[in-house]
Amino acid sequence: MALPVRRRSDGDAPVASSGPFQELEQLNRRLAGVLDSWPRLPEMFSDAFTPLADVEETDEHYVVEIELPGVKPDDIDIDIAGRRLSVRGERRERERVGILRRRERTVGRFAYEITLPGDVDDEGVEANLDDGVLRILVPKPERERPRRIPVR
Repeated sequence: MALPVRRRSDGDAPVASSGPFQELEQLNRRLAGVLDSWPRLPEMFSDAFTPLADVEETDEHYVVEIELPGVKPDDIDIDIAGRRLSVRGERRERERVGILRRRERTVGRFAYEITLPGDVDDEGVEANLDDGVLRILVPKPERERPRRIPVR
C-alpha cells in the first residue's frame, strides 16, 4: 500500500506527509541549506590538506597555533573577515638529489579556516612563524574583554 504524499511547493520530489520520511526530508532540506550557504565548500574537496591546529581563548586574545613545518612566511596568506580567520598557503617539495624511497610528509597546498566564537579587533591581528608553528594573535575588542570591578 502506498503512503499518501504531498508535493513540495517548488514542485520537486514528493514528500511523505508524516512519519520517519518527513523527518528525513526535513533533515535533508536543512543540510542542503547549510551546504548552499557555505561559500568555500568546493575548496574543501580540493587537493589542499588541513594542517593541525590549536585554538585558545584568553581574556585579551584568541590564539591560533598551526603546525607548518618547512613552510616559509612568504608562502602563507592570512585573511580575516569578521570572525572568520583563513590561513592558506603551500608547503613546497624540497629539491632532492637522491631517489625518494618513501614519503610520509604532506606537501602541497594547505587551508585552515575557523570562525572564532566572539567579536574580534581585526586591526590588531599579529602573526609569527617560529620553529614551524604559525602563531596568530587575534585581539578581542575592549568591550569583550573582562573588566575587574574593585570592591570598596
